[in-house]
Amino acid sequence: MTSRYIAIDWGSTNLRAWLFQHGECQESRKSEAGVTRLNGRSPDAVLAEITQGWRDAATPVIMAGMVGSNAGWKVAPYIPCPARFSDFGRQLTTVAPNVFIIPGLCVQHENNRNVMRGEETQLLGARALQPAPLYIMPGTHCKWVRADNEQVSDFRTVMTGELHHLLLTHSLVGAGLPAQEKSHEAFQAGLAQGLETDAPLAGLFEVRAAHVLGALAREQVSEFLSGLLIGNEVASMVSQWRPDSQQPVTIVAGQALAERYRQALSVLNIHAQVLEGDTAFQAGIRSIVHAVAE
Repeated sequence: MTSRYIAIDWGSTNLRAWLFQHGECQESRKSEAGVTRLNGRSPDAVLAEITQGWRDAATPVIMAGMVGSNAGWKVAPYIPCPARFSDFGRQLTTVAPNVFIIPGLCVQHENNRNVMRGEETQLLGARALQPAPLYIMPGTHCKWVRADNEQVSDFRTVMTGELHHLLLTHSLVGAGLPAQEKSHEAFQAGLAQGLETDAPLAGLFEVRAAHVLGALAREQVSEFLSGLLIGNEVASMVSQWRPDSQQPVTIVAGQALAERYRQALSVLNIHAQVLEGDTAFQAGIRSIVHAVAE
């Protein structure tokens, strides 16, 4: 394994970079130059800027995320599921000397067509750090992933995070609301309703009606809506995936968001362990560097 490498998480709106040497992170940097925010600059120029002072000819750069999409630097083909973890580092796309993009994953079934980019790298790390038969990866587009120690067999995507944002900012549900505040009670109330309902669409307008009629504080609509959407997502996906209650699932996310999903799962008697997303990503990159150095 090379003793020095650069890990890049390059999404649509942001870019994060880490310099590693002898297994330790030496420095990290962030930029808002996601692949949709290059502002006329080339990806090569943005990479040079974010890694200034880090790179030399012998230091590999391993990138994951939307940089490998058709909107990114170069398309890194998807690996179809079932996808072996060992193949992730063997099917890298080269975009410049010693600069590589990790492939995404896809599912193509009649009842499920799905893609992911970036999460596959977190999965590699999660498998090593907190293995589980089911991984939940909350975010704008939450991934539910079934895997074992050898391969990813299937996954689905739920647009919970994006739907929450759209409803609050571009729909009647959030129209005219004041600044939102944190409320454990409002989240719990929404969660209880979301876990029980089979008709989430019918409940969405009721969120507006509740604050119009004074049954829900106007400052707490975001929290209630978050609980409603996460509760319904978790209930429907647990019903579909039917995880073994004797085996913990792994949630890969920041602590605050992971806790919301952990609470929802707990109501359904599903135990969850939490792994920080950046920790999983960095561990995944580390395992792929082995393949690059071979």
